Amino acid sequence: MNIVVIGEKCFDVFVYGNVDRLSPEAPIPVFLPQQTLLTDGMAANVFRNVKSIVGDCSSNIKGFYQNETVKKTRYVERKSNYPFIRVDEEGKIQRIKLTDVMIQNIKNADAVIVSDYDKGFLLEEDLCVIADNAKISILDTKKKLKKETIKCFNFVKLNKKEFENNFTEEDELLDRIIITLGAKGAQYKGKIYPSDSPQETIDVSGAGDTFVAAFTVSYVKTNDVEFSIDEANKISSMVVKKRGVSVPYEGE
Repeated sequence: MNIVVIGEKCFDVFVYGNVDRLSPEAPIPVFLPQQTLLTDGMAANVFRNVKSIVGDCSSNIKGFYQNETVKKTRYVERKSNYPFIRVDEEGKIQRIKLTDVMIQNIKNADAVIVSDYDKGFLLEEDLCVIADNAKISILDTKKKLKKETIKCFNFVKLNKKEFENNFTEEDELLDRIIITLGAKGAQYKGKIYPSDSPQETIDVSGAGDTFVAAFTVSYVKTNDVEFSIDEANKISSMVVKKRGVSVPYEGE
């Protein structure tokens, strides 16, 4: 399998610790850090998920990201997994330069996933160039999209809030839109595909990355949208049982 992932990446840092008292200086908790975990996040987490799901060392999975550093640090109470605060560090990100080598990789791929966090790396014209050169193209984006851009892609994955910011239930482009609904599953063309709801949800961080990765891998194999949504729901339900930004088969 040959899949290309394009988008902004970050470092996801989780600082786990204990809180057992308030500060005498102000009514705020005193956080005592005990463990720090760092993983690749955003588009790089989609890449990690694809690698984990495919699980085949002969497969060819490539990622193209920005050069600038983006870092998200979450301070989390260890026992409850309750996040106190997230601190983001990022500067201005330069726009992608789609080289001939990148375009050739896109053309050769079975599918291309674009993970666009709307930080300036990908403009809408870049999205369409990528999609126009791809056999199968899937977009996961934070942008408010023009309809012309949506028409470039085979599928656009949005959460419910992102969907409501872009569309109405009667929109003619709904055959391209997959809406993730958290614990309820996903929606496609008005039909709800229920999730294998886990009994215990520990952390939803990165679940959307897992969904789009799992959907893409399954769709490349089967060309079946409904089956691929069910598979994506099933695999996403695995990662929300784990702490931090996880991939489904890590350590298994």
